Amino acid sequence: MRRARRLSGESEWFEAGGRMAAGEATFVSLWGDEGRMRLALREADGALAIVDMLCDRGAFPSAAALHAPACRLERAACDLYGFVALGAPDGRRWLDHGRWPLRHPLGDHVPHGGAGDAYAFLEAKGPGLHQIPVGPVHAGVIEPGHFRFHAGGEAVVRLEERLGYKHKGVDALMRGAGVDRAAQLAGRVSGDSTVAYAVAFARAIESALGAEAPPRALWLRGVMAELERLANHFGDIGAICNDAAFALMLAHCGILRERTLRAAKTAFGHRLMMDAVAPGGVAVDLEPEGAAAIRALVAEARATFPKLVRLYDNTASLQDRNVGAGVLKADLARQFGAGGFVGRASGRDFDARRDWPYPPYDVLAFKIPTRRAGDVNARIWVRIAEVVESLDLIDTMLARLPAGPIRAALPLSGGPREGFAFVEAFRGDVFAHVRLADDGTIARCHLRDPSWLQWPLLEAVIEGNIVADFPLCNKSFNGSYSGCDL
Repeated sequence: MRRARRLSGESEWFEAGGRMAAGEATFVSLWGDEGRMRLALREADGALAIVDMLCDRGAFPSAAALHAPACRLERAACDLYGFVALGAPDGRRWLDHGRWPLRHPLGDHVPHGGAGDAYAFLEAKGPGLHQIPVGPVHAGVIEPGHFRFHAGGEAVVRLEERLGYKHKGVDALMRGAGVDRAAQLAGRVSGDSTVAYAVAFARAIESALGAEAPPRALWLRGVMAELERLANHFGDIGAICNDAAFALMLAHCGILRERTLRAAKTAFGHRLMMDAVAPGGVAVDLEPEGAAAIRALVAEARATFPKLVRLYDNTASLQDRNVGAGVLKADLARQFGAGGFVGRASGRDFDARRDWPYPPYDVLAFKIPTRRAGDVNARIWVRIAEVVESLDLIDTMLARLPAGPIRAALPLSGGPREGFAFVEAFRGDVFAHVRLADDGTIARCHLRDPSWLQWPLLEAVIEGNIVADFPLCNKSFNGSYSGCDL
């Protein structure tokens, strides 16, 4: 397993910020720990560096002042720990809406018994501008988030998001939890990516302990991850088309998504495969009936999906809405380290399965589809190409699935240890960092969803588009609310 380069000190902190701002390194994550802030960045050669910054009297130099993509994670850390980011460009609370019984739940536990805090949305001034508040409660069964539009007529001048309504205290619940309990929590950070989170957490634990899961377990993790990718891409492709008033694609893609979830249930005991991955391996083996269900799904998808792709490509009304809408510029995708289909549709060729290789992907050949247009249409086509690759990968994994045990015992006793992992979820790279206490329980666990770095980009791509195109742009990103509300 790959190891991170460890750095500490103020000069290293500023130097890391300068390298990210210059495009010489990519921001990975930022989080609080006991009396310090930690910054992870990916160097140009692919190596990971983690910089520690002690918070003298509870303060530290703002990372967001050095590199804008760190802003929301910095605000979240300050909410949880009570740290002060000196020189921060945005000091507003992010997770804390003033409804918690106390401030700084991972820090000094300052009591809070007042009313909810007012949130000062940024202003946009100009003749004829008006505001359109949307959410946090929306029509349909979706997660809560508030969107504040400033518009001139139908043209969007500014969009600002307000998240945090799904905060569930995962960081606090992780503290002192046993490894198995913590694995359950990791898998519930964002339910549509439960496999990716569980694998990331498991690999971080295994990295900390210098352990490895058995070969069969590693290949089963790959099968689960690709099934999860298929289910989400099928659902998203249909949902985007539905937001362009083409419900036929939603219906047919919904059938494929349902078939995928049923195959997962037959194979691994749960439609979302929740708790199927465990530190040290997997919790459930693949029996012949389950393998047959997955092969049947692959066969059905190969027969059906190409027809839907042709339908999408040949429907003029869809092309009219999707082509040229919500363009994410390549330089902005690179600056924010946008992962998954969001980054790849704007030319950022990064995939943790290939660029931070882990089993079984380290011995598999597969393509990473990219586009350059950066619009809604490009994000759909990247998803379409990834569906084809996932079907091939599942076929290959099932054919090469080794025999043997599915879980290994982990040496949890010993001194404090740390580990990290990158795992490619359907939205992009999930980063996990764990610090174990002497007794093998979790001292600190930080899990970073790719949506942290994608939600701000949605604000950028909607500018200049009409209000009616926001659902298309939003669904083409499909950012996780829950994944950013730790």
